[in-house]
Amino acid sequence: MAENTKNTKTSNNTNNNESELKERLVALNRVTKVTKGGRALTFAAIVVVGNGEGLVGYGLGKANEVTAAIDKGTEAAKKNLVKVPVLKGTIPHEQIARFSGSEVIIKPASEGTGVKAGGAMRAVLESAGVKDVLAKSKGSSNPHNLVKATVLALSQLRDAFSVAQNRGVSLDKVFKG
Repeated sequence: MAENTKNTKTSNNTNNNESELKERLVALNRVTKVTKGGRALTFAAIVVVGNGEGLVGYGLGKANEVTAAIDKGTEAAKKNLVKVPVLKGTIPHEQIARFSGSEVIIKPASEGTGVKAGGAMRAVLESAGVKDVLAKSKGSSNPHNLVKATVLALSQLRDAFSVAQNRGVSLDKVFKG
């Protein structure tokens, strides 16, 4: 009986966390499969969720209806969340990441610059809560791979505090060497 209570508390915390997350549709594909009985239509949706405060995730949902595909993508995204260090509305340092044929470069920008990124990268960066950033995609513009490369780049970011903690030195030592 105590175990059921524990699960209830966990699910309540998860629901509170999920209610803060905002979903954003990145791409919607209509897939037609020709079968003996005719054409079968299905939909695939790439969804990005984020709380705008450094938490972001992505998911892919496939279903026979658009709304069901988006719902499945949202559920998958909530299971795939990544914490991103956002300092003063931008990222702590430049980062390059590659996923399959897509390569992304993200750089910190001064206040007031805005999100200079296209399509799929913009959705991920805005969902993460990054307000000022310069971003460029190279290679494939496939939204699946761009979203994955962008989330990979964001997950590799480290702030000065975590670097100091990992090295066991003070913040001054990290900045001054």
